[in-house]
Amino acid sequence: MNIVTLLPFIVLIGAMFLMTRSAKRKQHQAAQMRNELQPGSGVRTIGGMYATVKEVNDDTILVDAGPGVELLFAKNAIGAVLSDDEYNRIVHGIEHDLKADGTVVPDDASSLTETDEPAADASDDKPVDLGKKDEVEDAADTPAEAKADAAEPKKSDGEAEAK
Repeated sequence: MNIVTLLPFIVLIGAMFLMTRSAKRKQHQAAQMRNELQPGSGVRTIGGMYATVKEVNDDTILVDAGPGVELLFAKNAIGAVLSDDEYNRIVHGIEHDLKADGTVVPDDASSLTETDEPAADASDDKPVDLGKKDEVEDAADTPAEAKADAAEPKKSDGEAEAK
């Protein structure tokens, strides 16, 4: 037989060996994680339920899924052991304090554009009126109309023209 005809079979057997080795490693890590479970740990089951481990036995785990709700699961039903921060974020909605570990992410792009000038503080300025200006003020803003308005005496509210 020629080695060229055996080469595809050798490659196929090598690929199968690598895939099974990777799967065995993952199974070993999952079994080790399940064996290291301790009461008080936050877990996620393979069904997607989040709970706190209450008691660990040889093949089973008693978990607390809520006030007065205790469930008995097989150890194989535990999909992941969660860190305290992750468990509190998911179950209780408590966000981890980012300032405690020094990681701060700005909520705007101001840190991306650096200038030598300090940014003006909007709270020190007068409030800006974004509404329409009165027609009298608009007319006074243009120079040609301002001269025409200066020739006419301005009327007050009490001096309305009668037609």
